[in-house]
Amino acid sequence: MDHAKEPSPTRAWWSRDTVAVVTGANRGIGHSLAARLAEHGLTVVLTARDGERGEAAAAPLRDRGLPVVFRRLDVSDPASVADFAAWLRETVGGLDILVNNAAVSFNEIDTNSVEHAETVLNTNFYGTKLLTEALLPLFRRSPATSRILNISSQLGLLNKVRNPSLRRLLLDEEALTEGKIEAMVSQFLAQVKDGTWGEHGWPKVWTDYAVSKLALNAYTRVLAQRLQSGGERVRVNCFCPGFTRTDMTKGWGKRTAEEVADFGARLALLPPGELPTGTFFKWRTPQLYSKL
Repeated sequence: MDHAKEPSPTRAWWSRDTVAVVTGANRGIGHSLAARLAEHGLTVVLTARDGERGEAAAAPLRDRGLPVVFRRLDVSDPASVADFAAWLRETVGGLDILVNNAAVSFNEIDTNSVEHAETVLNTNFYGTKLLTEALLPLFRRSPATSRILNISSQLGLLNKVRNPSLRRLLLDEEALTEGKIEAMVSQFLAQVKDGTWGEHGWPKVWTDYAVSKLALNAYTRVLAQRLQSGGERVRVNCFCPGFTRTDMTKGWGKRTAEEVADFGARLALLPPGELPTGTFFKWRTPQLYSKL
């Protein structure tokens, strides 16, 4: 793949039978991504943890004639994830694309708090991982290659980590495991509870959110390696949309959710021969993990 070029799927490898699941899609980037993928002609399962808001978000898309269905999903609730996976298997039959967009943050633009760190980690990291693992058996492994796109953040890049031991852990690609990533998260939460987190070199900005994305980025890399070594035809990558005008940023940002969705959909629909795995895409600038 030529990393100097903006991804631009010129030939549709997908069809109406191609199923994309987009989490946290009742508003913001998730909603715009669901709409954009449906406009490309895919069948989109739009999910949200609030059933009323999710249905209200899906209805106008269906009114436009777009192939969108809504299903309630709370990624932080194991029962909800199990129910969703069963529904997807029995009703839809499987999926081809998973866009993990659901995330929360309680920090304001100019603040840094870890008061809600457990909720943030349970949604942004553990919830995403729980759903991904639950849906992996349902990917149809199409000839075009199934794909997972995790909406992440550059706040979770390794250059934001000031703790040398943490950096060594995350840089050791051969030794890094999902267990070690979860141990890192548990260590952070324990230090939040005892009030020592500020002394241990965690990211300085939006700390709990940044740690959740740090863990998500690492999990993406480990999962990509696991699937590739096992011969699985599922590619998994991260995408940082940058500072986008959404409810999470209180309307501040450099670009709109629609602009981000257009680029994100291009990433999700890359031609099979150009689709990498284990890659972190920053806004219009693909960066390989090995180069971080």
